[in-house]
Amino acid sequence: MGKIKVEISFDLILWIKYLILGIFQGFTEPIPVSSSGHLVLMQHFLGVEIDGLSFEVLVNFASLFAVLVIYRHDLKKLVSGFFNYVFTRDRATKKDFQFGMYIVIATIPAVVIALFFEDWISDQFKHIHVIAITLIITGIALWFIRNLKGHKRDQEITFKEVIIVGLAQAVALIPGISRSGATIVAAMGLGWRQETALRFSFFLFIPISVGAGILAISDLINDPQLAQLLVPYLLAFIGSFIASYYSLKWFMNIMKSGKLIYFSLYCFVVGGFVLWVL
Repeated sequence: MGKIKVEISFDLILWIKYLILGIFQGFTEPIPVSSSGHLVLMQHFLGVEIDGLSFEVLVNFASLFAVLVIYRHDLKKLVSGFFNYVFTRDRATKKDFQFGMYIVIATIPAVVIALFFEDWISDQFKHIHVIAITLIITGIALWFIRNLKGHKRDQEITFKEVIIVGLAQAVALIPGISRSGATIVAAMGLGWRQETALRFSFFLFIPISVGAGILAISDLINDPQLAQLLVPYLLAFIGSFIASYYSLKWFMNIMKSGKLIYFSLYCFVVGGFVLWVL
């Protein structure tokens, strides 16, 4: 009888830890503080060791659903306009077609680098001290663009600028370099309006997450611990979705008020704390 109680207690603790990981990843995914870096740090503090990328891809998929829910109207308009222009060449929808093509083009650098180097990047840069340094680098980048207010709208961005934003997303494959932070910093540094930079950044997140999810399906299915971790994974997924939804809503308001300096200071504090304490 005592043995059964111990096993249930252990399971509950494990479930709570995975729920915390999911919530923490979900909250940090939309904001420019690197969810991948925070996920590694939280695993260290909670004493949870997760091998492979299947868990990270799973919780990223939860964040993807949150992005799709929040941007559903914009996405519906973009997809409708894109295909309308493809089949009818209606000039009124040309800007949607162009914006859609730019998203595809900007996705390519990260896809190419991920296919060939993601495992190596993960192995080389997943040490907590390295993540502390890359968090500080993210903070410096955010500091430089903290007061920028661009003027370029969706239809005014150029092919060259899109490539630069795509390369910035590729750099964010390094844990501790925020994906949203890198793309927004690059876009705003090029003079894009905050709204355009934010929307483009999260539209870029969609194909990257879908592609990573498809590639990770076999790893997830063949995970020898899947049956044991099914409930923890489900809790982490739900926690990540809810946290991502409210975090993105909050971040959209932060962007409107131009308070990116808060995230810069946060990255400095966390990065410095990790280097000092660990």
